[in-house]
Amino acid sequence: MAKIYVASSWRNPFFPEVVACLREAGHQVYDFRNPPHGGNGFRWTELDENALNWSFEQYKEGLHHPKAERQFQADMEALDLADTCVLVLPSGRSAHTEAGWMAGAGKKVVVYIPKMEEPELMYKLFDGVVGSLKDLLASL
Repeated sequence: MAKIYVASSWRNPFFPEVVACLREAGHQVYDFRNPPHGGNGFRWTELDENALNWSFEQYKEGLHHPKAERQFQADMEALDLADTCVLVLPSGRSAHTEAGWMAGAGKKVVVYIPKMEEPELMYKLFDGVVGSLKDLLASL
């Protein structure tokens, strides 16, 4: 079975179902919302309720906050240990960066699009694009 890093967004309603489905199939799955070091993952608003309105300097400082460092290390360790990435759409910049890192490291990346939105040409860089959980499992 695969060691899978699921890359997605906090706002993605499909994320929990994907994690559960992959685990049911016997895969080892990293869930950034429930990291192995405990807690409920990392959100910028944990550092400051006004984080979405930070200046660039505040953002740079925030990157070095102990909570940000801890989650970054957990995510990087999981990326390093994983052999496969499932990019669950819709997702944002971090998830796309994680999928790109995995592809650059020579690891398998599959894009799961549960609800079709705008087509994206550059997903051809990855190992597959699927539109159902059944097809996702088959691609692994």
